[in-house]
Amino acid sequence: MFALLFLLFLHIEFILNLNTLKKVKTALISVFYKTGMDEIVALLQQNGVQIYATGGTFDFVKQLDPTVKTIESLTGYPSILGGRVKTLHPKVFGGILGRTQLASDQKEMTQYEIPAFDLVIVDLYPFEETVASTNDEAQIIEKIDIGGISLIRAGAKNYNDVLIVPSREYYAELKRILENQHGETSLDDRRRFAGYAFAVSSHYDGAIYNWFSKDDTNRLMRISENTYTGLRYGENPHQKGVFYGHLEELFEKLHGKELSYNNLLDLDAGLNLIHEFDEPTFAILKHNNPCGLACRPTVKQAYLDALAGDPVSAYGGVLVCNRPIDLDTAEEINKLFVEVLVAPGYEPGVLDLLFSKKNRVILKLNDQKFNKQTVKTALNGFLVQDRDLHVENAGDFNTITQKAPTQQEIDDMVFANKIVKHSRSNAIVLAKGGQLVASGIGQTSRIDALKQAIEKAHSFGCDLQGAILASDAFFPFKDCVELAHKDGITAIVQPGGSVRDQESIDCCNENGISMVFTGFRHFRH
Repeated sequence: MFALLFLLFLHIEFILNLNTLKKVKTALISVFYKTGMDEIVALLQQNGVQIYATGGTFDFVKQLDPTVKTIESLTGYPSILGGRVKTLHPKVFGGILGRTQLASDQKEMTQYEIPAFDLVIVDLYPFEETVASTNDEAQIIEKIDIGGISLIRAGAKNYNDVLIVPSREYYAELKRILENQHGETSLDDRRRFAGYAFAVSSHYDGAIYNWFSKDDTNRLMRISENTYTGLRYGENPHQKGVFYGHLEELFEKLHGKELSYNNLLDLDAGLNLIHEFDEPTFAILKHNNPCGLACRPTVKQAYLDALAGDPVSAYGGVLVCNRPIDLDTAEEINKLFVEVLVAPGYEPGVLDLLFSKKNRVILKLNDQKFNKQTVKTALNGFLVQDRDLHVENAGDFNTITQKAPTQQEIDDMVFANKIVKHSRSNAIVLAKGGQLVASGIGQTSRIDALKQAIEKAHSFGCDLQGAILASDAFFPFKDCVELAHKDGITAIVQPGGSVRDQESIDCCNENGISMVFTGFRHFRH
C-alpha cells in the first residue's frame, strides 16, 4: 500500500513539473558583450527557436543563424537617435509582458500581431567600466542603458511566461537549462532568473545614482555588491559570515586554509596601517590592533624588532609587510605560529619553506585600494563616515612646552602617531627608535591605557628611558604626564584640546618633558 501511495505521489509531482515547463519558441537577444553567446545561439537553433536581435547583436547572431530577424522587422521602426531608441516599442514589450493565461492579453496580442517572447537575453552597456576608465561625461552618459534595463524589468515581471537572462554572468546557467531540459524552462527557473534580473537592475541603477551624486554631501546611501565569498563562519562559530567584494583585487591566496571573518578584519586593519609607512616595515596584528611594529633597513630586522614588542600576543597573529619576504626572514617567521602572512612578494625558496605549515595562509599583495568611506550597522540603520586618511608629520607638530623635542623624538612621534591612529580607543602607544615598545588599547580611561602599556613594556624587559608617548586623544588630566615622567618617557605627542591642557603643559615643563599638539584626534572604535 505504501509503495502504491509513493508511486502516486511521484506521478503527481511529475505532472505538476510538466505543467510548469514551457517550450522556448521565440527569443529576443540584445547584448553588449557577445562572448559565450555563440553556444547559446547554437542551442536555440537546435531547438527551432525564432530569434530576434538588435543592432550589433543581430550582426553577430546572423553569422550563426541565418533565420534571425531584426527587431526593426517587428516594430516597423529603425533604430533612431544614434541608437538610443531600438526596443522601446509596444510590439516588443507587449511580447514580453503579455500573459498567456489572460484571455484579454492574448486577444490584443493577436489583434496587433505581437509575438510572445519566451526568452529574453540582455547584457547592459558597461556603465561602471566606463566610469572607471574615463572622466568624459558624454561617454559616461551614453553608457546608461535605457532599453536594456527596461527589457530586464519587463521580463522579470512576467516570469510566469518569460525567462529573462539579465547579464553575461548567467549565460552558463542558461546553457545548462537548454541542454538538460531540451529547450524548455520551468517556473522555478523563470522565477530564479527574475530574482537575478532585479539584482542586476538595482545594482546598475545604484551605480548610476552614485556617479550622479558623487559630489553631493547629502547623498542617499546606495551600496550594492554582486560578488561575495562565503566564510566558514562569522566572528564566532555559531554566527554565519559572508564577505561582499573582490578580494582577488587586493591579494592572491597562495597557500593555506580559507580566510575567516576575523582574518579579514585583521587584514583590513593591517593593510591600512602598513600603508602609512614608506620604509621597510613589519607589523603584527591581533584582534585588529598592532601588537608589534618596527621600521628597519632590512625586512628580517624589522620582523624581529616587531616581534620583540609583544612576542606573546604575536602567537596566532596576522603578519603584514610592505617589502618582499627573503629566506632569512622566512626562517624566523617559520618558528612562530601565525594565522596569515601578507607581503608584496616572496623571494626564491621562501614559499617552499612557508608552505610547510598546511593551514598557514600566505597571501601575495596585489594592490592597496581602500574605500573612501567606512560603513557600520548601528541600531536600526547605518553609520557612514569618511575614512580617517589624515597623517600628521613633523611640520604639523606644534611644540607647546618650554623644551622642544629632539630630532630623534620627532621621528619617533611621527612613527608612534601613525600606530596610535590605528589602535582601538582609548589608546596609548609607547615607541623608541622606530619600534613599537608597548601599547595600551581599548581602555575606558586614558590613564588605564597608559598603565597597561607601561606594565606590558616592563613585562618584556623594555627600557622606557627616552621613549615617546602617543595618544589618540587629548589628556583630560595631567595624570598621564605624571606617570609618563616616572617611567622615563621624555616626549609626548597628542591632539590637545582639553580644557585642562595647561595643567598637562605645566606638568611637562616641571619635569623636563617636551610635548607637541597635532590638532587632530584619531578615535577608533
